[in-house]
Amino acid sequence: MTADASAYVLALDLGTTGNRAILFDNGGAIVSQAYKELTQYYPQPGWLEHDPREIWQDTLWVMQTTLEKAGVKASEIAAIGMSVQRETCLLWDKDTGRPLHNAIVWQDRRTAPLCNQLREQGYAAKISDRTGLVLDAYFSATKLAWILEHIQQQDPPIDLDNVLAGTIDTWILWNLTGGEVHATEPSNASRTMLLNLRKQQWDGKLLDLFGIPAHFMPSIQPSLGLFGHTKPELLGYSVPITAILGDQQSSLFAHGCDRPGLLKCTYGTGCFLIAHTGEQLKRSQNQLLSTIAWTQTDSSSHHKVGYALEGSMFTAGACIQWLRDGIKLITAAADTEPMATRVADNGGVYFVPALSGLGAPHWDMSTRGAFFGITGGVQREHMVRSVLEAIAYQVKEVVQAINQDSNTEIARLKVDGGACQNNFLMQFQADVLGIPVERPQVLDASAQGAAFAAGLAVGFWQDYATLTASRQVDHVFEPSANATQAQENFRIWLKAVGRAKHWVN
Repeated sequence: MTADASAYVLALDLGTTGNRAILFDNGGAIVSQAYKELTQYYPQPGWLEHDPREIWQDTLWVMQTTLEKAGVKASEIAAIGMSVQRETCLLWDKDTGRPLHNAIVWQDRRTAPLCNQLREQGYAAKISDRTGLVLDAYFSATKLAWILEHIQQQDPPIDLDNVLAGTIDTWILWNLTGGEVHATEPSNASRTMLLNLRKQQWDGKLLDLFGIPAHFMPSIQPSLGLFGHTKPELLGYSVPITAILGDQQSSLFAHGCDRPGLLKCTYGTGCFLIAHTGEQLKRSQNQLLSTIAWTQTDSSSHHKVGYALEGSMFTAGACIQWLRDGIKLITAAADTEPMATRVADNGGVYFVPALSGLGAPHWDMSTRGAFFGITGGVQREHMVRSVLEAIAYQVKEVVQAINQDSNTEIARLKVDGGACQNNFLMQFQADVLGIPVERPQVLDASAQGAAFAAGLAVGFWQDYATLTASRQVDHVFEPSANATQAQENFRIWLKAVGRAKHWVN
């Protein structure tokens, strides 16, 4: 494949809180972008759903709007790359394209009882061995099983021969290609709890365990390569789709983390720290996940796979969104930085960010969020500051786990994501870790990684190392004189986490 005279690459970044399209030029600079926030549905406490039709309609809108704003025709686009929220999944009718239920979002905890039941039956170790994952409601398998059970209770009954399953990448790819392509790739498939990590194929025994028919599942293709072409009527021209990555793996790709010893942390809805571990599958001794970074076929048709270790923290930017939309302590996310700096410290307040349970390294589905240490002198600034501090404390826990699993301690943390615009949070992160934190100019690393991957796949860009090395650093936050106090407060926060877990359990 060649890029011909095309001048741009279009990236789709389909996240939990919204969907974005970004147009990149040959120099890797952002030309135009559009974003639309996604409606969050909470049918019951601990449940979270998205409307798949809204995701598709918004995806189409941000693509068209991005091109219109730039005055660019679809014929000028060399390729489309896609970065997507992982684990969120759905079932749909392959004849009508109608979703059979809302998509169940990765944060949703409704299937925790099923996970507990499977654990009691002795399946946890077997699932971990095959998938590299912890048995948890976070992943897609139990969500798909729940939807399947739910739709089979409908009258008239659903014809299961017409049902397709997928994560958001599969759903959008299917719609972009007019229903011609039902596929996924390993970085997303490895998050379903249905993929055999060693074989990189759907695991028949796990499909049987969760009661999911094999014909529901999409084909698995390399992360970089031709998936299909957009229907001409969508953008006015048929554009190749040449890369799909899970959002966290996509940002890892953008940072140039393609070999052991390199890692990044994304501060989005959740917080995700991923370390590349090379072509060998590595297992954690500290409750981190083994996952696939990405796969590709090289010039000699050799199938290359990169593995990674990941610490997934469920609630980061979602805490800030909750401060805004839930308890309304702030009116905008940007309020948190000046509020946190208006007070000298946290006033003795500690926040446990378990709004959707606790992820790595705890993997506790039942713990809920809590404030500790509230006294009569506490103001809302202290509470807001404690929420930002909790995000940084979570990351420290996972960095400690990575260090324990590795022979070399992390010396610098590369970051991205919307929440890392917060200078207070990034400085506090450097203080509590005791190492520098490096923030790039382009914070939308998930979109950037998808663009890089798609462009490299069609020869729009030639060299991955040169491309990623050209990314500009915005700021490096060095540990300050406050580091000793921040690290002491971390020990108190760990006690708060322990009390929150004890209160529930």
